Amino acid sequence: MNNTPPAVSAKGGFAGPAERAVLIAEQITKKFAGVTALADVSFDLRAGEIHALMGENGAGKSTLMKILSGVYSDYEGLLLLDGVPVHFASVREAENAGIAIIHQELNLVPELTVAENIFLGREPRFAGMFINRGLAARRTKTLLTRLGIDIDPDARVSSLRIGERQLVEIAKALSVNARILFMDEPTSALSPAECERLFVIIRQLAADGVAIVYISHRLEEVMALSDRVTVFRDGQHVWTRKRGDFNDAAIITAMVGRELLQSKAHSPRLGDVVLSARNLSLSVPRRHGWTDVLRDVSFDLRSGEILGIGGLLGSGRTEIFETIFGSARGRRSGQLKVAGKHVDVRSPVDAKRLGIGLVSEDRKAQGLHIHEAITENVALPLVGRLSRFGLRSFEKEAALARNAVRSLGVRCSGIEQLAGTLSGGNQQKIVIGKWLATAPIILLLDEPTRGIDVGAKREIYELVFALAGQGMAIAIVSSELPELLYLSDRIIVMSEGRLAGTLSHAEATEERIMQMAAPQGGLKRRATP
Repeated sequence: MNNTPPAVSAKGGFAGPAERAVLIAEQITKKFAGVTALADVSFDLRAGEIHALMGENGAGKSTLMKILSGVYSDYEGLLLLDGVPVHFASVREAENAGIAIIHQELNLVPELTVAENIFLGREPRFAGMFINRGLAARRTKTLLTRLGIDIDPDARVSSLRIGERQLVEIAKALSVNARILFMDEPTSALSPAECERLFVIIRQLAADGVAIVYISHRLEEVMALSDRVTVFRDGQHVWTRKRGDFNDAAIITAMVGRELLQSKAHSPRLGDVVLSARNLSLSVPRRHGWTDVLRDVSFDLRSGEILGIGGLLGSGRTEIFETIFGSARGRRSGQLKVAGKHVDVRSPVDAKRLGIGLVSEDRKAQGLHIHEAITENVALPLVGRLSRFGLRSFEKEAALARNAVRSLGVRCSGIEQLAGTLSGGNQQKIVIGKWLATAPIILLLDEPTRGIDVGAKREIYELVFALAGQGMAIAIVSSELPELLYLSDRIIVMSEGRLAGTLSHAEATEERIMQMAAPQGGLKRRATP
């Protein structure tokens, strides 16, 4: 099994672009409430190139992209498009100039269909008056087919999983026929197979002359795709280098200002079985009946163990966690034991009482109250315990928040800072801290490093190792196979809702996981009884 920390591998690329800049940003400065997000930054983008933009969360990458795509119009500096000065007052103006952006945070309307989201504000119409929904659906189907995505254009976005919604965002951006495309963490929720499919599309777009800015924390993607790399740190430009003049170590050092220490391999000290699942099954309602998303899944988890759960998007990985945590919607069956006792987990309240914590895959929608302070977020699972005679103890809540910030190394202005204003890595630490405050014996981590930078990622890894070393039982779902291999003592692999097999630390490789995860035509749709 590979003990090398993830995000250090590289694979081949393709020929570099022409030396013609289509978009130039000169001496851009942007401030928020007196805080400088970008300081005198310059950047250029050439036709047909894939230009990676790297940096830790808060380095200014997304801020620059939002300026270049018309989201922010109040800034200092100069933008040139095809050599002509421009100043976009809105996203629509940038789109009309051929610029589109795929945001890191999903920007879809859950109650609208896939087609309605893709053409929102640009709906095809009959005689310029009535919306032509059929034409929108057909155009959407063409876009999705181009991306190799099997999603119903008439499906409501609220019915899609996070990874599927990410794919819809990509299709939405491509629907404007952009010649300049900004991609902010486009693969953060995709499976390896979906990532490869997207890379094919990205390379084809570049070959067709589209200029692409690619923001990602996954170094292996940057090494595979990029013609040039620009690194930002603390709102400033560090360097820009072309293919062949950089490697992953140089990028990491430029991002964080130092070389990251290699983490020591985890040496598990396994204790008793604290979680035992037998024949877990879950069926969910669909338009044409009930569909099995889990069938007869059984496994054990010991104290001090880090159990990885691998598989493709939609294989049932997240549903295992939701079933254990009592948050799954649908028909559930099977048996659970916690600390040797049979339990019936009907809700997250039951799970919390039993010592189970869940860090969900979508921290913004499910893990945080982004408009509340750090204090309220950390204290949320313990409000009842911290209250007396129905009155909140603000002093106890503040102490709990200060302890989480200090012990997890959260970078913030104070415990009253709003969670939504923190960087992705610090938001994730708050979500983890919230559950650690409940003193769980079992911690379920669903995509724990999705959308966070390499420095914060390593800090999360060290935290996971430390918690396991203290005897906590940990299960992890991750779409990043290097991450799964690096963290896990043992890996169970899911395929179409079934347990395809179990791999020991020594047996597990990326190839074996992917072979086991490949669909075999297992689960079937069942008619409504």
